[in-house]
Amino acid sequence: MDYRRIIAGAAVLAIAAYSAGCADKKKPETDSMVSETTTESTTAEVTTEEPREQPMPVEASDPNAVTFDDGEYGFASAKSDDPDCASGTLSVVELFGNKMLKFTDDNTVPLKGKVQKISINAVKLLGTEGAAKVRRIEFDVYAQATADHLSTDDADGVRAPGWIGGGGGTVTASDDKWYDFQAFEGGEYEFETSGNVHAVFKFLLADGGLCWTEDMEDANFLIMRWGIANESDMYIDNIVFYDEDGKSIPVVTGKSETEKLKEAAMEKASEVRAEFDEKAENAKAEYEKSVEEMQAEYEKAVADMKAKFEKSKNDFENSEEYEKVKAKIEEAEAKLKEDSEKARTAIEEASKAIEEAKKK
Repeated sequence: MDYRRIIAGAAVLAIAAYSAGCADKKKPETDSMVSETTTESTTAEVTTEEPREQPMPVEASDPNAVTFDDGEYGFASAKSDDPDCASGTLSVVELFGNKMLKFTDDNTVPLKGKVQKISINAVKLLGTEGAAKVRRIEFDVYAQATADHLSTDDADGVRAPGWIGGGGGTVTASDDKWYDFQAFEGGEYEFETSGNVHAVFKFLLADGGLCWTEDMEDANFLIMRWGIANESDMYIDNIVFYDEDGKSIPVVTGKSETEKLKEAAMEKASEVRAEFDEKAENAKAEYEKSVEEMQAEYEKAVADMKAKFEKSKNDFENSEEYEKVKAKIEEAEAKLKEDSEKARTAIEEASKAIEEAKKK
């Protein structure tokens, strides 16, 4: 007989009996635990997921960011001369309390294949010296739906912009070669206004000359949004330019020395031109005045001769003196006519010369 098995079996039965007794003694506490468990389970079943909140615009984290807070956007333009370009206008508006550059799409171009394009002039922001240092450009893109035509996996007729993505490019100093930046993408389907899609444009081939130089007076880059799934407007904010060391490049707050010299030269040339025009006009006026005075003197002389002639006409009308005086009067009138014609021609030539001088 295996006594070890018998002892083990007895021990199991003893433990079972003891557990049953304890269970009877602790029944109220056990019921409470079951009740709490049931309540927690029920609560878990009825709890619903809290709705997501509308994403807010991000604030600029770099002191050299172009934030549009000053309302200026003279360095930006809406491109609309390509066949696939969306037609629209630019403005600076507030979006949830944050000012941004807005491309307002007039939706005259069909959604399929449409691209919203904004050109940014880097020279106007950084000057030629600053633009030549650029190796990376970062900015935030947003979109806001203007119609409820989006279809998603969950519903149709959704007022949301849908998928957001695009790219960009620029003309570099290397034989005016077009350079494509990396594409960017994001997505926001739940709300009328999207969150930010952070875009990064890099001059990856800058060492080979595919970048901007100080010789480029009109260095600019294109921001493009494509794959537009619903009528919507595009927003740009927080543009930052970085150099090869990863340091942000300050925006030019004043004019460069070259620009100042150009403006000073233009202003001086304008002053000289105005002075010349004034003197030319004065000379013309003096000349015309002299001619008029001369002509008036001739006319007065002739009038005096006629008056004298008429006064003494009756006295010697049939005499030889009459014929002589008459001849002199006719001669004076002819001379006056001739001189008047010369004066008129001289005035015309002088006026023509003055106008030609003004054009130079």
